[in-house]
Amino acid sequence: MNEWNLSKLYQSFTDPIFLHDLNRLDEIIKNINETADQAFLDYFQKSEKLEKYLHTETDLTILATKLFTFCQLNQATNSTNAIANKYANTLNIKITELTKTNTIFQKWVAKYPELDVDITISPFLKEHEFYLREIVQNAKYMLDEKTELLVSKLKQTGSSSWHRLQALLTSTLIVDYEGEKITLSQVRNMAYDSDAQVRKQAYHAELGSYKQIEKAVCFALNGIKGEVNTLSELRGYTSPLDEALIKSRMQRETLDTMIDVCKSYLPVFRAYMKRKGELLGHKNGLPFYDLFAPMGNNARTFTILEAKEYILKNFRTFNERLYLMAKKAFEEEWIDFYPHDGKVGGAFCDNIYPLKESRVLTNFTGMFGDVITISHELGHAYHGECIFENSILNADYTMPVAETASTFCETIVNKAALNDAQTKDEKISLLESSIQDYTQVIVDILSRFIFEKTVFEGRKTTIYDEDELKAIMKDAQKQTYGDGLDPDFLHPYMWLCKSHYYSGGLSFYNFPYAFGLLFAKGLYAQYLKDPQAFVTKYDQVLKATGCSTVEDTAKMAGIDVTNKAFWIGSLELIKQDIDLFIELTK
Repeated sequence: MNEWNLSKLYQSFTDPIFLHDLNRLDEIIKNINETADQAFLDYFQKSEKLEKYLHTETDLTILATKLFTFCQLNQATNSTNAIANKYANTLNIKITELTKTNTIFQKWVAKYPELDVDITISPFLKEHEFYLREIVQNAKYMLDEKTELLVSKLKQTGSSSWHRLQALLTSTLIVDYEGEKITLSQVRNMAYDSDAQVRKQAYHAELGSYKQIEKAVCFALNGIKGEVNTLSELRGYTSPLDEALIKSRMQRETLDTMIDVCKSYLPVFRAYMKRKGELLGHKNGLPFYDLFAPMGNNARTFTILEAKEYILKNFRTFNERLYLMAKKAFEEEWIDFYPHDGKVGGAFCDNIYPLKESRVLTNFTGMFGDVITISHELGHAYHGECIFENSILNADYTMPVAETASTFCETIVNKAALNDAQTKDEKISLLESSIQDYTQVIVDILSRFIFEKTVFEGRKTTIYDEDELKAIMKDAQKQTYGDGLDPDFLHPYMWLCKSHYYSGGLSFYNFPYAFGLLFAKGLYAQYLKDPQAFVTKYDQVLKATGCSTVEDTAKMAGIDVTNKAFWIGSLELIKQDIDLFIELTK
């Protein structure tokens, strides 16, 4: 009951259905490749060709999603699972066989005559209008078929391998904590312990453990960022950040506006950290090991059953659909709860389109923060519920909007907990717990953005050693945390323990968190004004994220994300919480 159930995908890697689907994937790939060469030489019966290919692509995507998801979820709970690793590699190689055909198809679509006319005539093409127009828009960044095929194959021994190495080393790292051998996830969870000595010892044990793997992970980061720089320039992007924004369907104006406003509010967050530091007896700002120290008096811990009941009770105040989905997640074993050796750290949610269900991974210890984490990940699952109404080709939402529903759901639970608080100490505890999270999503995320931007720039001309990466990270933390953090106790290894840096296809997986938090705050403010009218609109906004830009999605909710006023309004809501915390702790 405490582990997720993957049997709706496959029973095992020896399941005849799994092996059958592997063979079927080969057949579909072979069929696509054999027919594409002739089909896309001209535009005779072009509409029929286009519809046929999209139908085939739909079938392929559903099948490949099942196979990949089964491998990846097995890897997540056991990074040393040799069979899962083998099949994941096999699948990646199989999919690269489609690279040439996909390139030919996309270039064919980019030059498609009178596409507007055919979209108007065909309901099926109309349904996939955004998908097609995005192909046309992004075709200019594609290389020729042979080069694209070569790139996709080389990535398997390049960035993909470096990514797997970082995941393997961090998930299997053994930390010596006061003579006890524990996992990295376990020692990082100690940052939330109520005992100050435990937090400090865990911090030193964590930093000390990274010495075992820092050189290898440093090589991984250099390899990935170097690969991205090379390919980004070759494709014609201005920079990896430009590429990330285009993939995020987000304008540079939106990002710049949000970051400018976030920077202007850094003094507010620093005031909170200095106040917390004073309360904990620190005179030189807050040491990193006390960033997550619990405040007030909220010693309550949760069993899984108690977490379930609390989440369901509060989700139901929003709407019945959210409640029923979360109930199903708990009762039908969608969630893998506890940390253990070989399991990846942190938490995530995987929307599994072929099942119209999701799976959630957490590292649950019973703290209230873990309840919030489950709420957050179930928000991703609710996003999936809305997206599953679309064609699978319209179900690929981008990172900035990906954090919207998750942040919204954790806000529901956080606000409820504050309302339920019986004492001043309990209220301080819950309020500060939320502010901790906001600080990470605004201040720490900004430091990660600065770090990644600096590394990308530097990798154009040099390769970094581990000491240089640590120095860059510390400098980025000083820029954002400022005098809120004690400069003698920073976290120079934040580049090593965060998987977000280790993707060759997804750079700058940091600013989307800030966008998600602040966008969700703006949506929550609308919800409070008119709950009944908002719920229907909210589901439509989430559904649209798979087939619209960030800016157009926001417009559906009556929000202009290029306007500073929106971001100021969201950050003012956070400032109110910080002001209240400072007032309550006087």
